[in-house]
Amino acid sequence: MLMKEYRTCMPLTVEEYQIGQLYMISKHSSEQSGGGEGIEVVKNEPEVHPKYGQGQLTEKRIYLNSKLPGWVKAFVPRFFYITEKAWNFYPYTLTEYSVSFLPKFSIRIETRFENNKGDNDNVFGDKPTPPESVTFLDIVSDPIPQKHYKEAEDLSLWRSSKTGRGPLEEGWRLQQQPIMCSYKRVHCSFEVYGFQTKTEEFIHRNIKDILLVGHRQAVAWVDEWHGLSLEQVREYERIMQEKTNTKVKCTTGPPPASRPIFSRSLSVTDERALKKMGVVTAALPEPASSTLHGHGRLNSTPE
Repeated sequence: MLMKEYRTCMPLTVEEYQIGQLYMISKHSSEQSGGGEGIEVVKNEPEVHPKYGQGQLTEKRIYLNSKLPGWVKAFVPRFFYITEKAWNFYPYTLTEYSVSFLPKFSIRIETRFENNKGDNDNVFGDKPTPPESVTFLDIVSDPIPQKHYKEAEDLSLWRSSKTGRGPLEEGWRLQQQPIMCSYKRVHCSFEVYGFQTKTEEFIHRNIKDILLVGHRQAVAWVDEWHGLSLEQVREYERIMQEKTNTKVKCTTGPPPASRPIFSRSLSVTDERALKKMGVVTAALPEPASSTLHGHGRLNSTPE
């Protein structure tokens, strides 16, 4: 299992970001969905946790195939989806990912938000993350895929009319007020001989891009969500989820939540290849694809 901690600062307060995060995830998911690919929301409801108290449980299905690299497509079924379960006990969240036909694959992400510059070395309260496993992400200067770059989301050019913040310049984290940090501890595991290291590294590279893109958007879109109440942003979230689900289902057929559709079962070749890798296969559900993007200007990755 490969564990890394990512720290991403933003020119916001933790209280502001509670609204911004919900807005950003909803809008972003809608932008990335369409033609049967994307993110389908299966469940989004309040939940009381015995340890963390009142929160929100969200379950999503991420249809993701066309955006995979060739070496991954060589051994995965043509259609599949990833299940995301997220427990939001803001300012702490817990998110888990699994794939139905790969029981040895898992991603677990713990997130804590604090009003500081990312200098809390034991933010999760159990044990400090080794320095070599900590990565600071800069939403202004870190590189992201050029295809995701939008000038309106370039924080070196951005300025908020509502808050007066921006643009952000080199070294902005040292003097910016307000400032907060998103701490994410990511545990990634793919216990398949011959593919473990390559797959885990691939996943972490994509997580890094997703974090950069998502946090950049949350800041760049601040004038769209700043001033909304929690009730208002939850209503926006509900409306966007309906639109997003419609986009995803337009080619995948009836929602797999009620009765999974099997676009094709594992072929003999698929099954033999997976068995050689020690993977116990299960019945394959339906579908397509999604990816959480990352923006970029070659410098600069959600939930």
